[in-house]
Amino acid sequence: MAAAGLAQMPADNKIANLPYAQAAIDATGYNGTMLIYDLNDDQYYASDKDSVLLQHIPASTFKIMSSLVVLETGLVANADTVLPWDGVTRGRTETNTDLTLRDAFRLSSVAHYQALVRAVGEQAMQHALSEAAYGNENINGGIDQFWLTGALRISPMQQIDVLRRLYRGDLPFSDATQDTVKDIMVNDATDDYVLRAKTGLAILDGDENTGWWVGWVERDNNVIMFATVLTATAPDSGFIPARLSVTRDVLREFGALP
Repeated sequence: MAAAGLAQMPADNKIANLPYAQAAIDATGYNGTMLIYDLNDDQYYASDKDSVLLQHIPASTFKIMSSLVVLETGLVANADTVLPWDGVTRGRTETNTDLTLRDAFRLSSVAHYQALVRAVGEQAMQHALSEAAYGNENINGGIDQFWLTGALRISPMQQIDVLRRLYRGDLPFSDATQDTVKDIMVNDATDDYVLRAKTGLAILDGDENTGWWVGWVERDNNVIMFATVLTATAPDSGFIPARLSVTRDVLREFGALP
């Protein structure tokens, strides 16, 4: 498991155990943690509250932060700005083309975002992460690799903290920038709820896999935030879909999704 470091823990009475979340994770056969935050009640719920401070590589959940940075710096004007394809043919054929920021986020195109982060540069990116207090703020490991195979780490609790501040518009970015990122995060939008989220998947040395799904559900005049992380060494084909399916199952049980 790629995990190290700690973040601030809220008071014990702010984190309630959620046994059915742990049971759902156990049923996948992988290790993992799910943290839920009920905004109206200001209450956390955890599958295992002892593991919500363990930090993991963020993988493509970092696209939430990198989108904020490229919009704020003006490298990208808006969600529909076209990002050019570099001409390198890769295995995911749907990304071998020019993409808007919205589509690059939706498709989680690594190459398009690597080009954006290289354009931001180390100094500006380090400044942005430090100002936003994002994870361990460590961008060692290469300017286009630090969130994929490098030193950047973030815990489920820190993921929720970023989401809370983004939802409230309290991150150190303009309202327009934060509103644009919230817009491109929409996964589902129905008459009953809106789900905004981002996946992440990293494979580190020793075939250590880390899979994330983080975001929030807006429903019934409330917001339920979630951060799910699964880890496994040389997992089977069920690993990638499991982070989404287990999260949706728990959110339904919790009442956040229909």
